[in-house]
Amino acid sequence: MGKPVNLNRYRKEKARAQKKARADQNAVKFGRSKAEKNENRLEQEKQRRELDNHELDE
Repeated sequence: MGKPVNLNRYRKEKARAQKKARADQNAVKFGRSKAEKNENRLEQEKQRRELDNHELDE
């Protein structure tokens, strides 16, 4: 006879695996690396500074 199986543990492990798979898919679909986020932030700051420098003083 085989070893008894805890069905609650099996169910929870299966749910964790599904959540991990969904998280991995979302990371590929929506995620950006820290370097990409930093580069984007620096580019936006540069554009803002250039725009501010072109304002006319009255």
